[in-house]
Amino acid sequence: MYRLLERYKITSLHIMVLILGLTGVFGKLIELNSLNLVWYRMLIAFIALFIFLLYKGNLLSINKKDFINLLGIGSIVTFHWIFFFASIKESSVSVAVVCLSTSSLFSAFIEPIFFKRKIIKYEVIMSIIVIFAIIYILGMDKGSKIGYVYGIISAFLGTIFTLFNAKYLQRVEASKITMIEMLSGVIIIPLIFIINKDISINNLIEFPSFNDSFLLIILGVLCTAMVFVWMTEIMRHVSPYSLIMAINLEPIYSIILALIIFKEEEYMSGSFYLGAIVIISVVFLESYFKNRLSK
Repeated sequence: MYRLLERYKITSLHIMVLILGLTGVFGKLIELNSLNLVWYRMLIAFIALFIFLLYKGNLLSINKKDFINLLGIGSIVTFHWIFFFASIKESSVSVAVVCLSTSSLFSAFIEPIFFKRKIIKYEVIMSIIVIFAIIYILGMDKGSKIGYVYGIISAFLGTIFTLFNAKYLQRVEASKITMIEMLSGVIIIPLIFIINKDISINNLIEFPSFNDSFLLIILGVLCTAMVFVWMTEIMRHVSPYSLIMAINLEPIYSIILALIIFKEEEYMSGSFYLGAIVIISVVFLESYFKNRLSK
């Protein structure tokens, strides 16, 4: 498998991003609410990665402090996914993935604080463009705005998660990081039900239908566990710039897949697509400028 990834690295990279693009589609196809959906996704991904690491004989080599910190980071990704899928349930796949692209807006202001560096001018300018694009989309959309709110919260949490996660990628194996973070969600979501005093067996464990179970297995194993391992291996054979540029295609793939599968349900106004093009273009430009400056 690893030899195939090396031989067809660019093709493999785009297949991986296409699979990531299916996440939003599955979020709409699966009938469970966002809390139960995320819990099953993280449980299945945790089990898959546990078996993978057990097979490799590399399961327990992590210190207690890193384990606890990664559980904390896992709580961030748990709420990131909860809000992402809530955005899909309240609006559409297109709204959720476009809102997720606004993570560059948060990154421009959070990264300088996190890494104690100066604010970069072009990032501020691009962030302002993203803000105006969001305002334009919201102003033209006469429907409910709650899906946008959930999507933007998800983007903010996704940015925080990425920054904290980056600290551990250099010293802990990516599959092990992901397994521990998935465990965090498996623990946290039942606690949310308990805090809300929603602890009946039907709400704490909402059993999925056969169709949902099939989709959840694909989502948990292929779109979560395997993609993380896949991404780690591909990073050995492509440049970081190629990886970032390919991942930036995810919202485009998601919107196209959603339009193909859901047709009229996913049709948005011309103003939405205009605003989406501006936001996604800014994401590509930011990656291009960062690559130029890093040389």
